[in-house]
Amino acid sequence: MKGIVTEIQRFSLKDGPGIRTTVFLKGCNMACKWCHNPETLSMGRELMRHPEHCISCGACISACRHGAMASGRDGGVAFSRDKCVSCGACADGCFTGALAMSGTEMGVDDVMREVMQDADYYRNSGGGITISGGEAMCQPEFADALLRAARDAGVSTAIETNMLADWNVYERLLPALDLVMLDIKLACDSEHRRWTGAGNARVLANAAKIAGRIPTIIRTPIIPGVNDSAEAISPIASFIKGLGGKVEYYELLLYNPLGEGKYRALGMEHLFSGAKPAGEERQALLRKVAEGAGVPVRIG
Repeated sequence: MKGIVTEIQRFSLKDGPGIRTTVFLKGCNMACKWCHNPETLSMGRELMRHPEHCISCGACISACRHGAMASGRDGGVAFSRDKCVSCGACADGCFTGALAMSGTEMGVDDVMREVMQDADYYRNSGGGITISGGEAMCQPEFADALLRAARDAGVSTAIETNMLADWNVYERLLPALDLVMLDIKLACDSEHRRWTGAGNARVLANAAKIAGRIPTIIRTPIIPGVNDSAEAISPIASFIKGLGGKVEYYELLLYNPLGEGKYRALGMEHLFSGAKPAGEERQALLRKVAEGAGVPVRIG
């Protein structure tokens, strides 16, 4: 069983309890306009360019067989993304880091070899493996195989998900899961569709089902001008309170501006360029609103 992996992040402290290894899978079934991992949106491999690292050695021009790389008028390298087929030949020959491919085909055993390097940390800290993305459920068979391999190896398991997949996809994973971290980005269906490209009816229905069956953390990314208000957070908190079950807490995730460079590297427009995470006063307000609904709150 093989999948497309964008990154394996060891010693992760923000993707579940304890020290974890987070496996980021490629592909997403939403298109959140603030996504800080845009390199995971597409299922296919993509070339990421960092011109600031280019020394104009010309290796990429020689390697490219599709005319995407050419000599520029200024002596540098001119790039045409329209001609690029993401074969990776140019990145293979680039030793400065100016060119890199997003997405590597890996087998379950390949991933588990990296995961198991930190097995002692998992045991001592209560950590484990987290499957993330993109959206982990865009590669459900691979995610399932990884989770089962981890469970067989005695490693605690978790997924980060937007809950948009069919319920039977999640139900299949339940025997191999210890924790689900799910996002509810907006309570209003039309606003959810506007900002993510998908409605939230299935998200909410799946959240209600999963919260009664397995320990669950529900999270909302707090995006400036989108949902950083009492009016946006209050109905989500009320929904969570109504779930009861095994919801451990509600986490408000501060906007992450670190993805801006990735948009440039992919030649994509970033609507939230220059946006800043909520300040302490706004954080306190949103915490108060959520706690007012009777749910335990964390800010991350």
